[in-house]
Amino acid sequence: MVDQEPPRALTDKQKKQLTEEEREYKSKRKLVQEKLIKFATRIPAFMYLTDFRENTLQDVITKLEPDLFLAVTGLTVQDFHLLVQLKVFNTEQMNQAVFAFRRYEDASLRYTGIDSHPGLTHYGLYDTVVVREQPVTYETGV
Repeated sequence: MVDQEPPRALTDKQKKQLTEEEREYKSKRKLVQEKLIKFATRIPAFMYLTDFRENTLQDVITKLEPDLFLAVTGLTVQDFHLLVQLKVFNTEQMNQAVFAFRRYEDASLRYTGIDSHPGLTHYGLYDTVVVREQPVTYETGV
């Protein structure tokens, strides 16, 4: 039978290094969490302010209006890419959320008599584009 060495305790230097790594990990995690909260709370304002309705939200953020994205959300395109890289977005849910926002926005504006984007045929969602349903208009023929 072979004698096994008991597990060695960590040295003070190893403990300190581990603690620093844990602190760095927690710091980065908190930073990502803060960026995600900023994104979630400010993206509706960004979508409302941009005129690019037929482009995907990803393209509007990264290619068409990165300066507006920064001004509204406080996040850079690099911050957005980091969130995408970390896979914090569920693409299907993001598409549904953007679609719901677009429909709600159109319905609200139509209710007030505003057609903010006449001739719009497509909605850009998070990472895809869909055909826009045309609103039903009722004519009263008296």
